[in-house]
Amino acid sequence: MTQKKTLEELTLMDDYMFAQVMRNTKFLKYLLEYILQIKIKTIRLLEPQKTEKEGYNSKGVRLDLYVEDENGTIYNVEIQTYTEDHLPKRMRYYQSILDISILNPGHDYGELRKSFVIFICNFDPFNRDRILYTFENTCKEEPDLKLGDETYKIVVNTKGTKGKISDELMEIIRYLDDEEVTGDFSRELDNAVKEIKASEERRLEYMMLYIRDNEMMAKGRKQGLQQGLQQGLQQGLQQGLQQGQIKQAVTMYRKLVHYNDSQIINAIMAEFNLSREEAEKYVSA
Repeated sequence: MTQKKTLEELTLMDDYMFAQVMRNTKFLKYLLEYILQIKIKTIRLLEPQKTEKEGYNSKGVRLDLYVEDENGTIYNVEIQTYTEDHLPKRMRYYQSILDISILNPGHDYGELRKSFVIFICNFDPFNRDRILYTFENTCKEEPDLKLGDETYKIVVNTKGTKGKISDELMEIIRYLDDEEVTGDFSRELDNAVKEIKASEERRLEYMMLYIRDNEMMAKGRKQGLQQGLQQGLQQGLQQGLQQGQIKQAVTMYRKLVHYNDSQIINAIMAEFNLSREEAEKYVSA
C-alpha cells in the first residue's frame, strides 16, 4: 500500500489539490473551454466532491467536480492517477450517476441534459498515444449517424503526443504532468497550489481527511480480518469433521467389512470425492 502524501507533496494531479484549485471556477471554466474547444459564458459549481448513492446496496461515487454552464449542460471532471482495467465502465457508471442526479422521479426523459464526463489521466488507458480521446455514441452500421443522446466521454492523457490541441491546453497539460510553468495561466495555477499548501484551513481539512481515510482503512482491515478468521474457523471445522469421518470409514471398511487397502482406497475416493493420492494417505496413516 502506498504511503499517503503530505499536503506539501501534492500536485495538481492529486485529487484533493485538483478539487481545491478548481473551486475557483475561473480555472475550471478555462480548462473546459480548452479541452472541448468551445466558449462558455459562466459555470456554476453544483457541489464539490458530490456524493451520489442511489439505493441501499448501490455503489457510492464521489464526484470531484460537478458543474453546469449557462445552458444547463453538466460537466463532471475527474483526476485519474492509477491504471485500472475497467476505466471505460467506470466512466459509464459516472454517466449513469449524472443522469440519475439530473432527472427527478416522474419527470420526462426529454429533461435529461447534455453532459460530459471528463477523466484527466497521467497514463494512456488506450495505448494509442493520443492527448485527447473523445467518445460519442454512433451507429455501427452507419458511422456518420449519431445516437443523439447528448452524452460525451473524454479522456485527457497527459503523456500523449498525438493530436492537435491548443497552446493553452498544452500549457495546462505540461503543468499537470511535471509542474512545468510555461506561461501566465500555468503560473496562476502554480500560485493557487502554493496558496493552498500555505493555508492553515486547508492543512487542517487535509489532516482531517487523512485521519478519516486511515480510520476507514483500519476499519476495513479489521472487518476483513474478522471475516477471514470466521471463515477460516468454519472451514477448519468442516475440514476437521470430514477428516474424522474419513478415518472412521477407513476403520469400518478394514475391521467390519474386511476390505483390503485397494478396496478401501476406491471406496473412500467415491464416498468423499478424494483423489487417489489423498485416499492413499488416509489408508497408510
